[in-house]
Amino acid sequence: MLTSNMAAEGGGKEMNEIKTQFTTREGVYKLLTHSEYSRPNRVPFNSQGSNPVKVSFVDVNDQSGNGDRICFNVGRELYFYIYKGVRKAADLSKPIDKRIYKGTQPTCHDFNHLTATAESVSLLVGFSAGQVQLIDPIKKETSKLFNEERLIDKSRVTCVKWVPGSESLFLVSHASGNMYLYNVEHTCGTTAPHYQLLKQGENYSVHTCKSKSTRNPLLKWTVGEGALNEFAFSPDGKFLACVSQDGFLRVFNFDAVELHGTMKSYFGGLLCVCWSPDGKYIVAGGEDDLVTVWSFLDCRVIARGHGHKSWVSVVAFDHYTTSVEECDPMEFSGSDEDFQDQIIHFGRDRANSTQSRLSKRNSTDSRPVSVTYRFGSVGQDTQLCLWDLTEDILFPHLPLSRTRTHTNVMNATSPPAGATIITNTSSNTTNGNNSGANTPGINSVSTALPRSNSLPHSAGTTTANSSNKPGSGGGGGGIGSGIMDSAIATGVSKFATLSLHDRKERHHEKDHKRNHSMGHISSKSSDKLNLLTKTKTDPAKTLGTLLCPRMEDVPLLEPLICKKIAHERLTVLIFLEDCLVTACQEGFICTWARPGKVGLLSSQNQASSPSGTVV
Repeated sequence: MLTSNMAAEGGGKEMNEIKTQFTTREGVYKLLTHSEYSRPNRVPFNSQGSNPVKVSFVDVNDQSGNGDRICFNVGRELYFYIYKGVRKAADLSKPIDKRIYKGTQPTCHDFNHLTATAESVSLLVGFSAGQVQLIDPIKKETSKLFNEERLIDKSRVTCVKWVPGSESLFLVSHASGNMYLYNVEHTCGTTAPHYQLLKQGENYSVHTCKSKSTRNPLLKWTVGEGALNEFAFSPDGKFLACVSQDGFLRVFNFDAVELHGTMKSYFGGLLCVCWSPDGKYIVAGGEDDLVTVWSFLDCRVIARGHGHKSWVSVVAFDHYTTSVEECDPMEFSGSDEDFQDQIIHFGRDRANSTQSRLSKRNSTDSRPVSVTYRFGSVGQDTQLCLWDLTEDILFPHLPLSRTRTHTNVMNATSPPAGATIITNTSSNTTNGNNSGANTPGINSVSTALPRSNSLPHSAGTTTANSSNKPGSGGGGGGIGSGIMDSAIATGVSKFATLSLHDRKERHHEKDHKRNHSMGHISSKSSDKLNLLTKTKTDPAKTLGTLLCPRMEDVPLLEPLICKKIAHERLTVLIFLEDCLVTACQEGFICTWARPGKVGLLSSQNQASSPSGTVV
């Protein structure tokens, strides 16, 4: 077994070694070679010109206790297996369903977790030619094909997701920069849709479908310039984060169709996005080789992470390793082992428990609460990076308590340049008493941060370049506004089902593009931005603003670990309770057991392990 330490990779031969385990402070993560999923022949896929390999999971609540199912695409093929994870070795000889497509390739997919049962699952599959298929791989049925004649959009589907809390609504983004809301119960019509404007703002517009009878799409969003590469719903389903080839993160109040805030990449397009478990932070990655952490409440960049040597293709929060601890800040003493035992909750608490503990972070209790968010990223450099977002980054004005971190905090004793632009001068557009309603993960607690320069927040408070208007409503505005009334009047009454409570949201899948390495990050990098697109925003004017702070103006995170784990570019990173799952463009889906979760599988399957190539 190859071993590794917590430092970043060294030089020479070790740079090219593919790691099969890595160590963080919670223990050793180990690659389970017997739990590798791929095409049945286990032959590496020639990925030239193919769409990224993607993975989707669903729990069908099988009474046998093995309810996890996995779907993945490789080239023109789509597979659906029982996922045995850390429990048993993968049996690739018996896929539940396998499909091979002609003339088009699967690009992305998503299960409806609300309707999944052991007898039936609803799986949406997006394709390179623009269509979206609804299939049931358990019943081996194909129920519907949307955009079949490509009258709605002819470009590649970049991301498809069920709307959280809905059994029938789903959202699809395309390389055209458009995004469409569909209802599975409605048809797409035999002619190209006609639209009328519903809402317009800076670099985005939303149209309803104009027709005598209700048809798909219900809504058409046009967002930014160039491809809309990925989107992700907030944990409560009320907000939508979109990343585009023009380098912008745009966050919308989905129900109210309002722009909440924006952020600009340091260089090039943004390719991937994810939310923290409590909805307070968004992480985006892309062609600047960075991971960028954006505060939903403050609408500003609070940190960047530099560890990848090429484009970042996936970012994801680890809900099971994010830890919250009530503590007495100045009284800790003891060894690192004691510290580990006291503050770390790795894998012991379910994600919903983590979220409830996160809610205490902004409560009025006298006991301080220490929080550490764990997230990961994978890239075209074949490397996996893990990151910790800790108190000294989140709240730089508070005294450091027990926080241990792998960060290089630049100017940590003073606010980042540009942060003081957010002042109380805009507070006349908000209502401080309503700030709790606007955190997309937690609705019952106050979201006012314990910092002198933080603001009570509403959807009307955005970055300097946002197009929101005062009075546009907070996160709970929903479809009761005049905007939605007009939408309903134009035959989109089904859109009302968006205003749901206690929505459930699962992990998100990702997308990216060609091989490219930026090589070196400098303050001049942004001058080369968007050579292929005609964006209205001058990159030279955004650098150094709240939209895109300079590198020296925000803390620079260093990865906890940065390991080469594949031969080909990485396209998947999903955190599960017992393991994390990665996949590369060769078509190998790898399971990494969390610390202490490897023993059962290795002892059971040592004698009867399948043979084959292991990444």
